[in-house]
Parts: sequence; C-alpha cells; structure tokens
Amino acid sequence: MTFNEFPISDDLRNLPDEYQTNFCKEHSLLLGYVTSAPFYEDFRAGLLSLLSALEPKIQQLLMMIREYLSISTRIHNQIILLDQIYKEFIALETYQFQLLASNFNQNVLKQKLKSNTETEASSTTLGPEMFRTRIIGFGASATGRLAARRSFASSPRLGSAALPKSSGGILKKTLKTIGYGSLAFTLASIGYVSFKVWRESYPEEQQKQAPTFPDGRKKKTLVILGSGWGSISLLKKLDTTLYNVVIVSPRNYFLFTPLLPSCPTGTVEVRSIIEPVRAITRRCPGEVIYLEAEATDIDPVNNRLTIKQLTTVHSGHSGKDSGSAKPSLSEDIITSLDYDYLVVGVGAQPSTFGLPGVAEHSTFLKEVSDSMKIRRRLMDVLEAANILPKDDPERKRLCHIVVCGGGPTGVEVAGELQDYIDQDLKAWMPEIASELKITLVEAMPNVLSMFNKKLVDYTSQVMKDTNINLLCSHVVQKVNDKTVYAVSKADSKDVTELPYGMLIWATGNAKRPIIGNLSSKIEEQNNAKKGLLVDDRLLVDGTDNIWALGDCTFTKYAPTAQVAFQQGIFLAEHFHRLHDVEDLKYKISNSSPDERVDRLKKKLVRSQNNLPPFEYNHQGSLAYIGSERAVADLVWGDWSNVSSGGTFTFLLWRSAYIYMCLSVKNQILVCFDWIKVGWFGRDISKE
Repeated sequence: MTFNEFPISDDLRNLPDEYQTNFCKEHSLLLGYVTSAPFYEDFRAGLLSLLSALEPKIQQLLMMIREYLSISTRIHNQIILLDQIYKEFIALETYQFQLLASNFNQNVLKQKLKSNTETEASSTTLGPEMFRTRIIGFGASATGRLAARRSFASSPRLGSAALPKSSGGILKKTLKTIGYGSLAFTLASIGYVSFKVWRESYPEEQQKQAPTFPDGRKKKTLVILGSGWGSISLLKKLDTTLYNVVIVSPRNYFLFTPLLPSCPTGTVEVRSIIEPVRAITRRCPGEVIYLEAEATDIDPVNNRLTIKQLTTVHSGHSGKDSGSAKPSLSEDIITSLDYDYLVVGVGAQPSTFGLPGVAEHSTFLKEVSDSMKIRRRLMDVLEAANILPKDDPERKRLCHIVVCGGGPTGVEVAGELQDYIDQDLKAWMPEIASELKITLVEAMPNVLSMFNKKLVDYTSQVMKDTNINLLCSHVVQKVNDKTVYAVSKADSKDVTELPYGMLIWATGNAKRPIIGNLSSKIEEQNNAKKGLLVDDRLLVDGTDNIWALGDCTFTKYAPTAQVAFQQGIFLAEHFHRLHDVEDLKYKISNSSPDERVDRLKKKLVRSQNNLPPFEYNHQGSLAYIGSERAVADLVWGDWSNVSSGGTFTFLLWRSAYIYMCLSVKNQILVCFDWIKVGWFGRDISKE
C-alpha cells in the first residue's frame, strides 16, 4: 500500500482549522503534515524581506511582528502536539510489535527506536534551520515504521494471536458503563433510603405547645377526630406550630386500607400497612397531643367534646388459676376537651342496609380486626370441611365463600382468596382446594361499574377464567347462619340460594353514632341522613368552627381514600390562611396610633374573601382482580384518560401503592412481604 502525502497550504495564515482537530484522530493526516514542512522556509524568507524595508514601513512591520508572534505560538503548540503524538505512536507500535512478534527483526526495530530517541534528546532547542530537518526525518522514520507494521500485519502470526475487533471493544465499554451506572444507582438508592429511614427514626426537636404566641396573641386549639386518610393527611401537611393540635382516635394507628384485602391471605402482613399515630405526630414541627379515646358527644355551642376510653384492668389470678385467660374488669374513663377549631374525620362504618342476618352472620373488611377474623374463619371452615366425607353436603357448603359487593374492595378480596387457593392451598391441602368455590354477588349489572367498559368486561372475563362465579344484578334479601338469599333485579320471584361457609360483606357505608349525635344538635343538619353536610370549604353547615372530611360527610364526591386525602391537604392550607386572618385581626385590635389601620383592614377583607374552595382532582382508579393482574383507569389532566389491564398494570398497581404508603418503613415492609410470598408462598396457619 502506498503512502499519499497530504497537501498543505503555503500560506500559514490560511491553515484550515479542521486539520488541527483531526491531527489526534487520523494518523495519515499527521504523517502527511510531517512530510510537508517547507512552509517554515517560506515564512522565514518573507520575514527577511520585511526586515529590509524596516524604516519606510515601520507600521507594517509592527503589524507583521504581532502576526509573527501569533504564528510562532501556533507553530510551537503544534510542535508540542506532534511530539506528544509521536511518543504515543512509538509506544503503540512497540506494544503491538511485542504482542504479535514472530519473524520480524526486533533488533532492527530497537535500533531505530534508539536512534529516534537520541535524536529527540539532542533536539531540546529547536532552531529555525533544524526544524525542517527534524520534521522531514521524523516523517521518513514514521513512514518506514508504518510500512513495516503493515507488511508485518499481513504475515503469519505465532499462536494465532489476533487484534481485537472494534465492535468487541465498544460492547465491552458499553457493558462496563452499564455496570458502573447500575452500581452507582444502587448505591445512591441505598444511601437515599437509609437517609429516609434515619430521618424517620430520629425526628427533630418539636416546638412545645403554649397558650400564646410570642406577641401575646392566643394560640387556638385545633382538635382532630379520627386517624384515617383525611385526618392524617391534614396532620402531615399542617404547620403544627401555628396551633395547639390535639388528635383524638380510639385507633392509635393509621391503616393503609387499599392493601387491607391482601391481609387475610397473608400476601401482606398487617403490621406492614399500619403506622402508629404517635410516630406521625412525633415528626410534626410542633408538638401534637394524641389521646386514644372515642368522642361520644360534641357540644357545638360551648365548643366542648366528651371523650371516653375503654380500658381493661386485670384483677390478677385467683386461687390456683395462673393461666393467661384471667378475669378482668372494664372501666370507662370519661372526660371533656375544649376546642377552638374542630375537624371531624371519623370515617364511616359498614352498612347492612337493614337486611336481617347480615350483622350477625357476615364478616366485614373495614378494620385490622376484620382481616384477622376473616383469616381465622377461613381456616376454621377449611379444617372443618376436611373432617367431613367428600359426599357430605355440609362439606360442600363449608367450601363455598360468598363475597357481597362488586366494588374494588369486594373484587380485590375475591381475587386474593382465589390466588390463595390456586397458588398455596392446592399445594398443601389439595383435597380441599379443588372443592373451594368463590361467588361474588353484585347488585349492579357489572362489577367495578365505575371503571371503563372495556376494563369491566376484562375483569369479568378474568374472574370467569379463574373460577370465580359472578352473580350480578342480584340483591341480597336476607341472610341466615348457612344461606344467603339473593333476588334478581329483573325478576323479584327469582331467588337464588347460596349456601356458604364464610360470608364477606364488602359494600355500603353508614354514619357513625357521633355523626348522628352532632347532626341532631344542628338545625341545618336535620336532613343529613348519610353524613354531615358541608360547604365548598368543608365547613359543616350551621357552624362556624367545625369542619368535616372523608366518609363522614355527604358530598358530590365518592367516599374514597383519594377524596379524603385531598380534603386533608386542602384543610391544612385552609388553616394556614385562617391563621393569617387571625393574625391580621390581632394587629388591627392592638395597633398603635402610628400604624396604618386602614391598610390592615383592607388586607384582612382581601384575605377573608380570597379563601379558595375545595376542588377535587380525580387521578383515576386502580383495582387488583386476581391472578397477578390489575386494572387501571387513570386520568392525566383534564383531557386524557388511560385505561389498561393485565400483568403490566399489576406492576403499576403495586408501584402506585408502594408510593402512597406514608412512611419508608411501610414501603420496605410491604416490598419484603411480596418478596417473601414469591419465595416461600403464603402461610396456611390460622394465626
């Protein structure tokens, strides 16, 4: 292969810029430039001609001197660059020759390298006359080595050694980059999670409660009833240094209800989805007092609560009885609590719609105790059915589970129970698992009626494929200890009898006694049959200092956790604005003569008139339908809906619920529960 010299412009001032950037990339351009060095002599001749005309053209000479200095600097930089590339080129050739050495005369190569090194050492100061000789000599030497390397590259090699291909190098670098990136991401994630856990475990010091602010203004007492979605979201978003906050609830933990249907089967442990109220209050900036009690009476006139705590005082063992089941005495501790502002977020209780037998014979799914009761009842009926002969009709009844309610809760608990049967009981109790049957009763024509029609059809098909019997357009008429009677909505004479071993009631909400107590004392609440009536700022109708949120209210919004969560966030910001209003009132009433009271009054009017109403932003719905599939009906802004169902949506469902957990501890525990079930399966013990 012949070597083509690279033509170079005689005018150094017009030297193309792109050649300078390509010197480090293309060896052919470098060698061509090295073998084309006479430009220096032309430049020297031009400089001598300018020196001869120094006196008549002094100004032009000065300009040329500046230009000479500039070009000299460029040439010097190029010489340094060429020298570096030359050394790298020598090192590369030496490495390749040592790696692929066979019949090549290594002694000749060493002599050439030695002579070039001596020449380089003797040329420490490079004058104008020596530059051309040096460059030409370097070009010739480099050309010779290049030719020798090319001829050697085509010769046979010992040990069948071959140069690595560029594609392999790129793949190796890519894999290495991916590996380092994954490692960095993993370490960063572990560090972030560790920091979050540390921050939750060691909260900062709180500002203690005080009767007044530093300026002498009274600090109002804000009492929050309940520890559900609305109350806890309000507490987490509220600046608790602005009020003396007291939270009253008989349940001393927050329950992540969307994952409650996963608890009876052991997919998720109960402890993984509860967060103690005291842990939440301890992370607030200001001190929050928690009272584990139930509000039994609200006096809206005197701004006073009556609260009751039911405690158990053990009397100790009597006689020779030292067992754990000791006799006990129950005591009611009743006290009162004054408030300036009251927020009612006590939620709702399951509704039986007045149907006979529902309250006595069914199990609900509203609280942790309900989940544990379903677990024990399920294992009881399985073990009882296992004792009976296979042809016994009582065994068939015990193996039938009826779920009433085709909303997300009913569908999810039915799907979880069917997963438990297919994935675990068939392995450990195959003689019973094959006989178990689940029936889902729904009054509407379809389950999940609030979802997209395609998702409703998809859910129905998945449940049929997983042997869940759907009985839609049927209303429960009555229940006894062994049978559910469901009437068809199309024909009232069509009554379906469903013998059952366990009945799960997952439909309907009813107001709690405290809500009825408050409604009876407010004239504007006389017609509130399903919950408290509130205005667009969640203020209870007929009051000026009582707010309500969540399932205990009757509004145009569905009684869901999403609504209560957003209402809690709204009320937190609303109380911040109320604090600003009270601050302005205090400044006006205690203003000095020098202050501009009129300006403060105008600001007060603007603040009171600009209190925004609550606006609900529906973000969609999610539901697990069993067999590791889920459906999602999501909303993006006000213009787009996204509906999906399947295994990918199941991963989305899990990711969304992990994100929604209140603490990092809950997020980690839920993930560990899912991993544990994936590795070891679900437990089949009763407790």
